[in-house]
Amino acid sequence: MTMTLFKDATYSVFGLIEDIQKGRIALPEIQRPYVWGASKARDLLDSMYKGFPVGYLLFWETGADGATRPIGLDPKERTPSLLIVDGQQRLTSLYAVITGAKVLRDDYTESRIRIAFRPSDDTFAVTDAAIERDPEYIPDVSVLWSAGGYRAAVRAYFARLTSKREIDQTEEDRLDAALDRVHDLQSYPFKAVELAASVDEEQVAEVFVRINSEGVTLNQADFILTLMSVFWEKGRKELEAFTRASKTPSLSAASPFNWYIQPSPPQLLRVAVALAFRRAVLKQVYTLLRGKDVETGRADPVRRDAQFATLQRAHDQVLDLTNWHEYLLCLERAGFRGSKMISSDTTLLFSYALWLMGRVDYRVPLDRLREVIARWFFMAQTTGRYTTAFESRFEQDAARLADLAPGDSDGYLRVLSQIIDDTLTPDYWTITLPNDLATSASKSPALLAYIAALNILDADALLSTGKVRARLDPAITARKGIERHHIFPRAYLKNSLGVTETKEINQIANMALVEWADNIAISDDAPHEYWPAQLASKRPSAEMLERQLYWHALPDGWQSMSYRDFLTQRRVLMAAVVRDAYNRLRDQGYAPAYPVPSQIPGVADSTPARVHHGVAVADLLAAELVDAGATLRPTRDGLGVVATVLPDGRIACGDEIYSTPSGAADAVTGTAQNGWTFWCAETTDGTFTLAALRDALMERES
Repeated sequence: MTMTLFKDATYSVFGLIEDIQKGRIALPEIQRPYVWGASKARDLLDSMYKGFPVGYLLFWETGADGATRPIGLDPKERTPSLLIVDGQQRLTSLYAVITGAKVLRDDYTESRIRIAFRPSDDTFAVTDAAIERDPEYIPDVSVLWSAGGYRAAVRAYFARLTSKREIDQTEEDRLDAALDRVHDLQSYPFKAVELAASVDEEQVAEVFVRINSEGVTLNQADFILTLMSVFWEKGRKELEAFTRASKTPSLSAASPFNWYIQPSPPQLLRVAVALAFRRAVLKQVYTLLRGKDVETGRADPVRRDAQFATLQRAHDQVLDLTNWHEYLLCLERAGFRGSKMISSDTTLLFSYALWLMGRVDYRVPLDRLREVIARWFFMAQTTGRYTTAFESRFEQDAARLADLAPGDSDGYLRVLSQIIDDTLTPDYWTITLPNDLATSASKSPALLAYIAALNILDADALLSTGKVRARLDPAITARKGIERHHIFPRAYLKNSLGVTETKEINQIANMALVEWADNIAISDDAPHEYWPAQLASKRPSAEMLERQLYWHALPDGWQSMSYRDFLTQRRVLMAAVVRDAYNRLRDQGYAPAYPVPSQIPGVADSTPARVHHGVAVADLLAAELVDAGATLRPTRDGLGVVATVLPDGRIACGDEIYSTPSGAADAVTGTAQNGWTFWCAETTDGTFTLAALRDALMERES
C-alpha cells in the first residue's frame, strides 16, 4: 500500500475564519507577506460567488497540543496546530474582507482590502471614490458579516438606494437574493490537504514547490520565521518592527535607522542564531528549534522551549539599540560612511554577530572592542571573507572562540587579531591587493577599502582642501561635490593612445576623487598638460603636494608614463595607502572626526523662521530635486500628517492647498514654523529636508 504524508479535509470559509480567530490555524508569512492587489481579492470573491473552484489549501500540522502556549504571549493564547503553507494569499484576503481586518504589506504598512458589490448585475469591484458615492453598490462587503448584523446592512443598502430611485418588489427580491448569495459565501467549501507533523521541512518545501503554480520557493529562513510565528510570535513581530523602524529617521527617540543597511527579518534572524548557537547553516538551527531528538527524530516540547529561550536571549541583544549603535561606530571607525561603501551585507551582519559575542559573552570593554571589530570589518570587507561559502566560513571563525571561558576578553581579542594577521600578511599587501585593484568594478571591495583608507587618513580630494570624508556624507544630495575623475581622461585615451576598451579606461587605478569644478577644468587634456596647469593654478606648498601624491597614490613622473605602467605602479601605491590606513586602526588613540550627517531629516539649521532664500518649491521641481506628487512628512514624530507636492510647486495638506512650505507647516502646528526645515521630502535618492534640497540647488547654481 502506498504511504501518504497527508489527509484530506473540507472547511467552510466561516470555519476557517473561526479557527484563525481561535488560534488553531496560523497565518505566518511563510513564503512572502501579503502581496495580492485588491483586484485579485475581488476576482477570488467573484469566482466563489459563481461557484467556481478556487484551489486547495495546504496545511502543515505543527505537532503542538492544545495546551501549548506561544512564548511571550497572553497565557490564554494557544499555539496553532495547523500552519498555512500554500493558500496564504487567498486565506488572508478572505479573512481581511470578511472581518474588515487590516493586512500587513511587504513594506510593513497596514491597509484595508475594500471590495464593493453591485447586486443589480452581480458585479464585484475594488472600491474607489466613485463607487463610494454610487448607491447601486455596497461599497464595502465586510458590512454583510459585521457585528451589526447582516439584515441591518441590507436595510441600510436599500434605504440608500431608494433615496435615489424607485424599485419595485420584483427588483427588490432579486437584489435581496444576490446579497444573500454574497452573505452565504461564508459557507463556501474549501478543500485542504493537511501534511502530518512527522513530515520534515525538506518534504514540505518540495510539496509546496510541486503544487504552487507561481513557482515560489521556500528557504530555511522562511521555516525558522514560521516556527517563530507559531511558538514565539512576539519575537517575529519584534524583528519586523526593527526592520520597519530602520527605514526612517526618528528625531524624538532612539531608532535603528542608519546609513549602512536596512536589515530584513531574515538578516536579523541570522545574527540572532549566530549569537545564540554559533551557527550560520540555518538548516541545523531549524532542527535545533524544533527540539528534535537526534536518535528518535521526534520533536521534544521541553527541548524546543529551551532552544527558543536561548534564541530569545540572543534576539534581545541583537535588537538592543545601544548594541546596534555601538557596533555601527566600528564601521565609522573603519572608514566606511554609508551603504554605498558596503559591498557585502553578509559581512556587516556577521561582524555584528562577532561584536555581540565579544560584548555579551566575553565582556570586552567597548573601546577595545571597537578597535578590534573596526579592524575585523576592514579585513573582512576588503578580502570578501563572507561573500562565498559564508556559512561555513563564519562557523569556522566562531569555532576559534569556542574554547574561551566566558568573560575572557583578552582571549577574544587575541583570537580575532590572530585571524586578521593571518589574513592580512605582507604578501597580501604587496601582491594580492594590487591584483585585486586590477578591475573596473565600481563597487569592488578593493576600491571601497581605498576610499575608506582616505577617510581614515583624513585625506583631501585631489588638488583640493576639501576632505574626502566630509564630501562622502551619506545623506548629502548635492549634485556637485566630489566626483570620480579619469586621471588619464577618457577622450585622451581613445583619441591619442588608442585605448578603446571600456574596462581598461575605467580601471580603478585610473580613478581619483576630485572636486567637481576641478573635474570640469581638467576636461579631456593630456596628463602632461593639465597637471602642470593645475599646479600653477592651485600653487600647493611642497608639503601639501607631497601629501597629495601620497594619498592619491601618484607615482613620481606619473604624467609622462605609459598608461599601463602608470596603472601597475599606482595599484601598488594604492595598496600601500590601504595598508597604512589599516595600521592606523591599531592605534588606541585614533578616533574618526566625521561631521554628523548634515542632511538627516529634521536637523535644525540656524536660519530664522522667515529668512528668504529666493528659492521656491517650484524651483526644486524644475531642477528635478523633487518630483511632483512627492510625499512630505513632518520632521517631528507624532504629528501624524502628510502633505503632497503639487505640479505647480504648491503644497497640498488635507483638504487645503498652501502656496509655501511654511504656510502648510503653520497650519499643521498652529504656530509659526520654518516650513523648509519642518518638512522632509521622499525622493529617489532618499528622504531629505526641503532645506537640504534648497541648499543643494543653491550650491549647484553658485
